Amino acid sequence: MLAAMIMAAAVAGCTSVSYYAQSLEGHARIMAARISVGKLIRDLSTPEPLRARLTSADRIRRFASDQLALPDNSSYRSYVDIGRDAVTWAVFAAPQFSLAPRTWCFPVFGCVPYRGYFARKSATDNAVELHRQGLDVYVTGITAYSTLGWSSDPLLSTMLRQDDTYLASLVFHELAHQRLYVDGDSAFNEAFAVAVETTGVRKWLRATGNRAGLRSYEIDRRRKADFLGLIATTRDELRQIYGSPRAPQQMAAAKAAAIDKLRVRYRKLRDRRWAGYRGYDAWFDAPINNAKLAATAVYGEQVPAFVRLFNLCSDDYPRFYASVRRIADLHGAARAEALKAADTCN
Repeated sequence: MLAAMIMAAAVAGCTSVSYYAQSLEGHARIMAARISVGKLIRDLSTPEPLRARLTSADRIRRFASDQLALPDNSSYRSYVDIGRDAVTWAVFAAPQFSLAPRTWCFPVFGCVPYRGYFARKSATDNAVELHRQGLDVYVTGITAYSTLGWSSDPLLSTMLRQDDTYLASLVFHELAHQRLYVDGDSAFNEAFAVAVETTGVRKWLRATGNRAGLRSYEIDRRRKADFLGLIATTRDELRQIYGSPRAPQQMAAAKAAAIDKLRVRYRKLRDRRWAGYRGYDAWFDAPINNAKLAATAVYGEQVPAFVRLFNLCSDDYPRFYASVRRIADLHGAARAEALKAADTCN
């Protein structure tokens, strides 16, 4: 896939060639460093903490195919220690007075609302250039990525930084992209993957008898829903501001006030409903702009509709995937409307 991407870029100019070249080189380095998970588990020289995590990862990977009907292939059956905190960095951008993210179009993947870089400096340089163009910009580190089955994606050291629940969520999410992907519809793709991830993690925690883990996960999901609710409210307020006849200076002031109000709402939510839980502090302490709000919305807005459809399919993954596939075959706005209106598992 990446080789095809770089060939397609050759007619588009040096900047595009450079971008695809870093993608090809970064992915190739990771693929060349893969070591079989089974081999590492059997190797007596493997540190015990790593062996334990990989043993759990192997069980999670088998559960994904056996119980969630996710692809049974060589993805996530090898391991790479990448030696850094993120595998890639994603750059999002949006106009100063719009919540519509800028998109970039690529062979195979279609159009997506971000550009990914294997080097932090390259991402930062791109962000600086986009900011010079007058755009709001947001850069975030990514712990895992999918090649949609075009190559055997490995487990990465970044995926093992938290507990097994986090690892399961990443494996289920990325394999879901291999199960179904619609070119050019990131909101649909990400919400589908999040729905598979969340329902899958619940099923896995129940199957392993991890009641404490399930309780903790449900609390975390409720917090996530509260967080997305805050973002949705602010996005609605900003849409009204951006659609008003205000002068640019007045619009900028109103935008800043709406973001200040978002932070106030968050602190109240954190201190009252969440009993002081501070897990989202870093997100709110950092700058907030249209690009950051757009990036957050990509992963959340359609998730409830997918989960509702999953329930209509009696929690049967093959039936759910077949129903989603029929919706995915629709075009443009019809796809989102069909998902929203679905009342049976067709």
